[in-house]
Amino acid sequence: MLKQRTLTALVLAPIGVAIILFLPTAVLASVLGVLSLLALWEWARLAGLSSRPLRGAILAVNAGLLVLLWQLRGQDAAWWVIGAGLAWWLLALAWMRNLAWGAAPTRENALIKLAAGELAILPAWLALIEIHGGADRGHAWALLALMLTWMADTAAYFAGKRFGTTKLAPRISPNKTRAGAWGALAGAALLALAGGWLLGQRGVALAALVALGLLIVVASIVGDLFESLLKRQANVKDSGVLIPGHGGLLDRFDSLFAALPVFAAGKALLDLAFGP
Repeated sequence: MLKQRTLTALVLAPIGVAIILFLPTAVLASVLGVLSLLALWEWARLAGLSSRPLRGAILAVNAGLLVLLWQLRGQDAAWWVIGAGLAWWLLALAWMRNLAWGAAPTRENALIKLAAGELAILPAWLALIEIHGGADRGHAWALLALMLTWMADTAAYFAGKRFGTTKLAPRISPNKTRAGAWGALAGAALLALAGGWLLGQRGVALAALVALGLLIVVASIVGDLFESLLKRQANVKDSGVLIPGHGGLLDRFDSLFAALPVFAAGKALLDLAFGP
């Protein structure tokens, strides 16, 4: 499985980097919009919505919502949407303290989980668009946001495999360890330090960016754990089979959905404090 995961990553990573660095924001928004809708399709299935026509209708509505959100980019209203995403992940923390909540396969619980998916996916899409469309090296900042999450996932895997003994959240995801979390923090801190330096950050601004990188790791772990909770309640191993060796889109993007609103908000605060 590690070999297959590695080969898939080696193929997809350069494509992802090229898309972020070289595509205009409008084209990127379209590409990410399709991926977000596919992720929402998987989320709806995990929520308990088994009807394909119903999930198709949900995707059609959300395609319209993405068009509406595109019109809001760069406006104050966009930050209200991103703020709603941040608020949702705080609620997710409370949800994960009561693992049985929402587990029953009722219509009400399915709708609650679907609403959670909306609050997880749409603000993350808008957050990346806001970062990417920024006037000052937005493409590079967007790539850093993604790479911080990828680094956290990779460092967590290898640190957990080598040093992991104490489980991080055994009732939700038995494979995640505290050593993996520390490895993710260390890897993201080093990447934030190097990336921030290359992007011209110095002194206090660079230290603040490293702190933001650590916060990104915490958010990414929350996103990862919550998707694991959804899969556990749905009694499935993966959210889908779209990506060889990795499962579905949610299995790869769950961390990003939580991390991107945090990075967008943190970057905006850093710009206010230190300038772009």
